[in-house]
Amino acid sequence: MLAMNFRGPLRVRIDQKPMPEVLHPQDAVVRVTRSCICGSDLHLYNGSVPDTRVGMTFGHEVTGVVEEVGPAVEKLKVGDHVLVPFNIACGKCVFCQQELYGNCHESNPQATAVGGIFGYSHTAGGYDGGQAEYVRVPYADVGPTVIPEGMDPDDAVMLTDVVPTGYQAAEMGGIQPGDTVVVFGAGPVGIMAARCAWLFGAGRVIIIDHVEYRLEFARTYAPCEAYNFRSLDDVVLFLKRTTDWMGADVCIDAVGAEAAGRVMQTLLGRKLLMQGGSATALHWAINSVKKGGIVSIVGVYGPIGTLVPIGNVVNKGLTIRGNQASVKRLLPRLIEHVQNGILDPKALITHRIPLEEVSDAYRIFSAKLDNCIKPVLLPPSARS
Repeated sequence: MLAMNFRGPLRVRIDQKPMPEVLHPQDAVVRVTRSCICGSDLHLYNGSVPDTRVGMTFGHEVTGVVEEVGPAVEKLKVGDHVLVPFNIACGKCVFCQQELYGNCHESNPQATAVGGIFGYSHTAGGYDGGQAEYVRVPYADVGPTVIPEGMDPDDAVMLTDVVPTGYQAAEMGGIQPGDTVVVFGAGPVGIMAARCAWLFGAGRVIIIDHVEYRLEFARTYAPCEAYNFRSLDDVVLFLKRTTDWMGADVCIDAVGAEAAGRVMQTLLGRKLLMQGGSATALHWAINSVKKGGIVSIVGVYGPIGTLVPIGNVVNKGLTIRGNQASVKRLLPRLIEHVQNGILDPKALITHRIPLEEVSDAYRIFSAKLDNCIKPVLLPPSARS
């Protein structure tokens, strides 16, 4: 089959790889109809995530048709068109029982933090992902969800990660009616977090980024105020000034490891890889939120230590919440929001690119070319 093949930082190509097989009675094999490139994939592509091994196939946002099921699979049948959450979750461990599907212990038992994730390095279990013609899906009775009749597959693929991650970012912020919410990062997840903040009653939503076309897109889609931090002398001072010197009620870090904006963080976290990423957005969030406020983190950071102003967290009495989105927990509500027209995920998709052109797709998305917000890869069978 055709599959994306990671050859080292900034090097991916399309290759022939062996077809996936049912290796466990609870497995399914899915023929991919859509797969996305995520901003999180760029952390892998750029070499920011440890133990990303040559030969791996990325891709944790997938829809597809069930081609084969293991003998223990009861809820899926061959021919079902499913959306596959990025979490690989057993559904039975102590964490899954708490609906913390992003922290499943059985799918990634050697880790003390994250559960298994499709196509996301060996720190997340070493599973191959779905930027391919076919993908093996473990615990097929737990995660995969049959796409409702009439739902656009482009909407469905966005429900595997972008929509639930943006929604949970807002949810973890504990937004109260009238709150001012600041989102750092105008990528797909940050834009979706800004859009979802209104669902929780926000009175004002602000996005901070430095890419003008993304800021313009956010103003229309979210809709929200959007500011280029390169045009601001001091981001924290600006946000304090525009909130009557109190600070925002909620700040959301939707950037993570590769944030721009501060030379020292960029040097230590992106160039020298001496910490788990450039924590510039997290610094801004902690320093911009009000005393007693909440910082919600969905941006990806590596597992090693990261320099953050913990003294400010303590002295301001902040609450910090972060996690991988529990997609399975959120899906029923989000499917309803899409069906009712409250959310329009597919509007974030700007590029539909043949799987065979995956190298160009990564280059376009990484370099922010051609006004790219969200790219989707289409395997040959999805284009026939």
